[in-house]
Amino acid sequence: MSRRKVMSESLKYEIARELGVLEKVRNEGWGSVSSRDCGNMVAKAIEIANRNSAGQPV
Repeated sequence: MSRRKVMSESLKYEIARELGVLEKVRNEGWGSVSSRDCGNMVAKAIEIANRNSAGQPV
């Protein structure tokens, strides 16, 4: 099964930092991030994408 990158690595790390889970990712990896936090990361990424498509600054 091939995986398609949807989000850049830098954006994932930026969102993780904003949500306060970056240290957990650095210490334990992405697999240690809770489902709730992953959902919050997706919601934040969608928010950023919507702002970008509307021409608003990030």
